[in-house]
Amino acid sequence: AKGGAPGFKAAILGAAPSMLMKMNPLVSVLQLFDVVNSRGVTTDISHMDTGAVVRGFLGQPQLESALTGMDPVIIPAGVPRKPVMTRDDLFNINAGIVRTLCEGIAKGCPNAVVNLISNPVNSTVPIAAEVFNKAGTYDLKRLLGVTMLDVVRANTFVAEVLGVDPRVVDAPVVGGHLGVTILPLLSQVKPPCTFTPRETEYLTNRIQNGGTEVVEAKAGAVSATLSMAYAAVKFADAYLRGLRGDAGVECAFVASQVTELPLFATMVRLGCTGAQEVYLLGPLSEYERIGLQKAKKELAGSIQKGISFNKK
Repeated sequence: AKGGAPGFKAAILGAAPSMLMKMNPLVSVLQLFDVVNSRGVTTDISHMDTGAVVRGFLGQPQLESALTGMDPVIIPAGVPRKPVMTRDDLFNINAGIVRTLCEGIAKGCPNAVVNLISNPVNSTVPIAAEVFNKAGTYDLKRLLGVTMLDVVRANTFVAEVLGVDPRVVDAPVVGGHLGVTILPLLSQVKPPCTFTPRETEYLTNRIQNGGTEVVEAKAGAVSATLSMAYAAVKFADAYLRGLRGDAGVECAFVASQVTELPLFATMVRLGCTGAQEVYLLGPLSEYERIGLQKAKKELAGSIQKGISFNKK
């Protein structure tokens, strides 16, 4: 297929958000890589009458071909969390997958902006950073841990409490992407509003445990897939608009000097080179300052776990 629409070339490693990316008018070529069934998914969504041409790639031998010339690369690949899985179980499976995929990126498209979704993000992003650093291709602005699902949940849950449309809510979420490392800044919600201590506690706990809520509701099937795909594509769209020249601001887990940690989720300005500017946290409430200390303590261990994995 020659392709009929102008736009960007995007690769998805693990095809979960593929249908929504096929619908994005900013995408002209969509290359899907997976270790199973990429041909079936590719054929299925290729029948959709949107502008992007879809190509499928299957298995390790085709990884480099899937990546050549791509920008961005979206990585949701890996095993979703199940109720019986510990954090260590999830890490041990997905860490090796992420390392292999990032080695392919370093060869096939070293200048691509990587949107890394594979959990646990707090540990997989430092794994990716170490792989790129070893290959001599690491650009800290081009590695983005996607925490958009936390923001999407925050917007939704805040809107429910306020009784408004979630699309008018902007609720920043900083820190990381697991448990207490997820820190919603409810004092900075837009439009400006106030919450009682009880509402603050309720919202913070629900946002931090949104993944568990889905796992339990699915009765042991898998964790969030549909909302994850939505959040992944929402973030990718923001980056593609930045690549086009329409800079936007979103939360992401990136290399940072906002705290003493090497990586931290905060508001970033997305542009043609990825995270063009990383913003400070701004004024925090007392509740948020206490939460920040808890988040940093937990996050430090998760980051070190990812760094140590590459030394095995």
